[in-house]
Amino acid sequence: MKIIIAGGGTGGHIFPALAIARELKKTIANVSITFVGTVRGIESKIIPKEGYDIRFIRSEGLVGRDLFSTIRSVSRLPLSLMDSRRILKEINPDLVMGVGGYSSGPVILSARLMGIPSCIHEQNTLPGLTNKLLGKIVDTIAVTYHESMKFFPDEKTYLTGNPVREDILKGDRDRGCKTFSLDKERFTIFIFGGSSGAHNINQAVDESLVYLEQFRENIQFLHQTGEKDFDAVKEIYSSKGFKGTVLPFAYEMADAYAVADLIISRAGATTLAELTACGKTGILVPYPYAAGNHQEINARKLWDIGAAQMILDRELNGKTLSDMIRYLLEDPEAIGEMERTSQSLGSSDATKKIIELIMGLLKKKVTKRIQITDKRTQTTDELII
Repeated sequence: MKIIIAGGGTGGHIFPALAIARELKKTIANVSITFVGTVRGIESKIIPKEGYDIRFIRSEGLVGRDLFSTIRSVSRLPLSLMDSRRILKEINPDLVMGVGGYSSGPVILSARLMGIPSCIHEQNTLPGLTNKLLGKIVDTIAVTYHESMKFFPDEKTYLTGNPVREDILKGDRDRGCKTFSLDKERFTIFIFGGSSGAHNINQAVDESLVYLEQFRENIQFLHQTGEKDFDAVKEIYSSKGFKGTVLPFAYEMADAYAVADLIISRAGATTLAELTACGKTGILVPYPYAAGNHQEINARKLWDIGAAQMILDRELNGKTLSDMIRYLLEDPEAIGEMERTSQSLGSSDATKKIIELIMGLLKKKVTKRIQITDKRTQTTDELII
């Protein structure tokens, strides 16, 4: 059995895909899984590290770009379709799944044209342009939120939730403190702005430290900065006397969640799925340029029901961030209440629901193949008679 998972660009697309891939390996004996993405996406680093085969196509995004970049992206569409068709012919998969991101589109479209069963998963409340278009041609659609269902055909859309990697739920605080060189007696603030970091969050944390002097001996930071801000942020903690472990990227996310007493992050769908699955809470700072402003929509869902706090990016600075941190430090019960609410939202069976949909498509393909074979046999018998 051969399956292709296409998409990527960010951890929000790749990490759910990895959860699906791992569950497929448990469910289907001898399954072969190949990822398709771009050399620029985070998948080019993460997927090989996870031990999966990955192929690349020449594809770029179309949404939220300047005119020159848009023209260049459009000019690459024929190349991305050619690359996709070549990969599909070479692998000859039984099914293709799209997980979002601009590399998903050409592969799913090519699969449709070649008669290969396909499905997609939408992580966000407001679907991206690629998935809106693909929803018209794929066989099955899985969505994270009920609000997303109205954007897709009723008869083939299913509410599954957002897959979370199983190991995310297996973090250990003591192990995490050793891994990240943290003091397990201190209040730990875990900061990450997504897989590539977030400069605005990094800058606001820098500005906030002057307002948090009175807590300096009681708090510590675990900070995923992204590559660009790594050196600068590392120097900030050192120069201002705060205990902080700084990383460009945290591969041991399960233990990072486990050590965190408070999280400051963007509000991508996968981040929120992991936070709620782990029963964690924090201060969400939605990325303001996300397609359709979906991160703010995601964050408001948690904020409205009391599972997290939220600061809009345009309102984020050292003072607003430190005020929120101070409030939560001085009212531990507020954190406890938000964590309980967050945990009540967590879903751990989304991956299995998606696997059920995939298995359903594979069975349909087998049934169709048998019917075609039966018809051919029947025709041969009639000729003999």
